[in-house]
Amino acid sequence: MRFETRCVHTGVDKDSTFNSATTPIYASSTFRWDDLKTHRGFDYTRSGNPTRRALEENITALEGGIDCRATCTGMSAITATMHLFQPGDQIIAGHDIYGGTYRLFDSVFRNMGLDFVFVRMGDLDQVRKAITPRTKCIWIETPSNPLLNIVDMAALSQIARSAGAITIADNTFLSPYCQRPFEHGVDVVVHSTTKYLNGHSDVVGGCVVTNSKEHAEKISYVVNALGLACSPFDAWLVLRGVKTLGPRMEAHQRGAMALARFLDSHPQVDRVYYPGLTDHPQHELAKRQQTGFGAMLSFEVKGGRPSVERVVSKLKLFQLAESLGGVESLIEYPDSMSHASMSEAARREAGITDSTLRVSVGIEHPDDLVSDFSNALS
Repeated sequence: MRFETRCVHTGVDKDSTFNSATTPIYASSTFRWDDLKTHRGFDYTRSGNPTRRALEENITALEGGIDCRATCTGMSAITATMHLFQPGDQIIAGHDIYGGTYRLFDSVFRNMGLDFVFVRMGDLDQVRKAITPRTKCIWIETPSNPLLNIVDMAALSQIARSAGAITIADNTFLSPYCQRPFEHGVDVVVHSTTKYLNGHSDVVGGCVVTNSKEHAEKISYVVNALGLACSPFDAWLVLRGVKTLGPRMEAHQRGAMALARFLDSHPQVDRVYYPGLTDHPQHELAKRQQTGFGAMLSFEVKGGRPSVERVVSKLKLFQLAESLGGVESLIEYPDSMSHASMSEAARREAGITDSTLRVSVGIEHPDDLVSDFSNALS
């Protein structure tokens, strides 16, 4: 089955009693055993649930892995992956990753004995120089949040394998519709299912997709032991949303390209970060490892924070809010919102300025989105 068909049909045929056309919500916290030795696949919802398992089957099929565990948030998915490592292990990550991930690494897991090195991930020589005998993982975020830097997943996977390390990729920004990291040698994929997989800004969740039996067993154990799994209702919401992932991403990308081109030519805009523009530094790399350019973009408005405040106050269709990937368009200010947990020095080192705005382009008509920005920038 092709991608859009897998979105609609994987994990659906679960109701043999009534043959429901959609996956039921199994809201039960516990399940009866047939006897002291056997049950019907599920015993307690923290450990496993039919609705959640249906979602996990669906995402596994879309990413091309062998297994998946759906978690209660995107951050809990990342937390689960960090339990693949031991105190003293080193993880190499990009200096321009999502602020919440940076905080989790730098302020939580560093205190638990893991060592994190933040480098310019697009510079492969920097990555190689950061490798030590303690390196166990290269953490990949491509495109990066919020400046849309693209990194070469195949090259990083090869560097990791040569060092005896694994690669973990956060694929939230593009979804498996536009990018499938396993095809480029990545070992583990994580998502915030809150974003494009669900697509309707009405659930918070995450997932970890694995491509080996060893990683699948470890992640399954950790998610159960730490109680990180998502609720049946949240799983049902994501499974409902993912059915329209293909057509939504096409609509998202049409609007993003139109808006990126408009902003790129506007005199009040200094710079646009969008891999779909031919002058983006990694445009060709994005074409090579992605099947679409996605719907996230950032830009620098002239005039610093006062101009930023004027622009966001005039926008009508773009809500000033964190998060991304929903059908409605959002705009946010990384300096005080999504990346506020990073120090100002770290933000500046990553390239985030007081003029940076990040946009999640929804599925509204592109002409309306461009018109809204035209009015706000005038």
